[in-house]
Amino acid sequence: MPDFQVWASAHQSRFEDSLRRLLPLPEVAPQRLHEAMRYCVLDGGKRVRPLLAFAAGELAEADSARVTIAAAAVELIHAYSLVHDDMPCMDNDVLRRGKPTCHVEYDEATALLVGDSLQSLAFQLLAEHMLNDDPVRQLQMVKMLALASGSRGMAGGQAIDLASVGKQLSIPELEFMHIHKTGALIRASILLGAQCGATLNESQQERLNHFGKCVGLVFQVVDDVLDSEADTATLGKTAGKDAAQDKPTYVTLLGVTAAKKLAAELHCEALDSLAEFDEKARRLRELADFIVLRKY
Repeated sequence: MPDFQVWASAHQSRFEDSLRRLLPLPEVAPQRLHEAMRYCVLDGGKRVRPLLAFAAGELAEADSARVTIAAAAVELIHAYSLVHDDMPCMDNDVLRRGKPTCHVEYDEATALLVGDSLQSLAFQLLAEHMLNDDPVRQLQMVKMLALASGSRGMAGGQAIDLASVGKQLSIPELEFMHIHKTGALIRASILLGAQCGATLNESQQERLNHFGKCVGLVFQVVDDVLDSEADTATLGKTAGKDAAQDKPTYVTLLGVTAAKKLAAELHCEALDSLAEFDEKARRLRELADFIVLRKY
């Protein structure tokens, strides 16, 4: 079995090729919108969510072609959220993945339409490809991504985030926000990847869901630490913007040392969630390690 870096690089490369095929071509009308969609999705990001989907797919012995579609749907939702988050009415940021944000490179109206179009395309992919032999399970997958993306998931978490600027949240309140804003889509990545394969029993699904919750939270804790310690060039986005915007973070509430300790605890809890799985969960374990140890 190849080591983690070889495995991850191979999947990232193949997935990038898949995204190029699945996104509308830039010469197809409306050309400027399609060009902007590709600008915001391609050649950027760590592709953590797709990698989690592929790892969970391996756990459930899923067909990789099916997982690719599910992973693409999640990544398109993620990309749309970044485009909208960066707009002046939200975080008003000018740099994302080491290049100008969509509304800066194009304009605000185009950025709004890019987000709308990427979200629509995500659900189109889930609807037009067979991802599971059981149509009921496939319909559940559509519902799963919708819940993770909407007011009870990512969008709801962003609403709480915007309402929390300048406020002192408690740790449970901050956790609630990030379980929705960041964690919901990460958890969906894992569960959708697994849904492309063999049916897991109830206990296994619960453990996988708990793993997703822990990984989603630890991703955000590490993000907060990096935002306070890393520079803009390393992150590929504006460093220190949370502090500048007076947003509550794990670092502002706990301090850097305690935030790192929390990340380590969540990391251990995530790995413990996979204890009943065999070697098929290896890539999920390695991704948990990667998320904690990443530098950007």
